[in-house]
Order: sequence, then structure tokens, then C-alpha cells
Amino acid sequence: MGVVIIDNKITRENVAIAREEYSSYIKITADIVQKIIAVGGQFHADAEEVLTSKYGSVSKNIWGGGYSIKRKVFETNALLNIKPGINESSEILDSNKRNDFLNLVKEKLSEIETLI
Repeated sequence: MGVVIIDNKITRENVAIAREEYSSYIKITADIVQKIIAVGGQFHADAEEVLTSKYGSVSKNIWGGGYSIKRKVFETNALLNIKPGINESSEILDSNKRNDFLNLVKEKLSEIETLI
């Protein structure tokens, strides 16, 4: 269960660790308020645990998605996104939160394709 926190930009080593569980998909979990990204892990909850325990993140600010290596696209679908009373779907329904998630991951993971 390799979970890596991306402080600045993703590295080749980060990608290798993030792909340990799934070779064609990288799970992405992000605290959109603190602007912290975690990649990898078997479940988004693995990364959520790291964010809450080590960085003081709050669950309502943590959203999940991933990067499909085959399709070369970022996704906003994760069971972690189901938050009763806030988000009733595995997709990030709130367009502001979805955009915050996508903008953050695209910024920090902009070089992902060159590192695979």
C-alpha cells in the first residue's frame, strides 16, 4: 500500500510507488483546502488516513479521483466522494469542488505522462 504525498511536482519515483496496486490507474486523493495531494494506495481511504492523521485534513475537504494511464485523463470518481448531506454520488457533483480538485491535481501532476 504505497501512498505518496506530492509536495510540489510528481517524480518518477512517486509514479512507481503510486502504481504498485494498479498498473494502469493511479488513485488520487486531495485535500482541496490545504492543497495537499496523495497518490497511490489500494483504496482512497488509505490516502485519506494519511491526510487526516499526518496533515490534520478534514474529511469534508478530501476528495478522490484518479488518473487513467491508458486513456490519459484525470477522473473525479471515488467511493470516498460519497458524503451524506454533502455529496450523494461517487462523482464530485459540486462544480466548484470538482474544478478545485481537477485544477489542483493537474497543477501538481502536470508531468505525470512523461514519467510513466
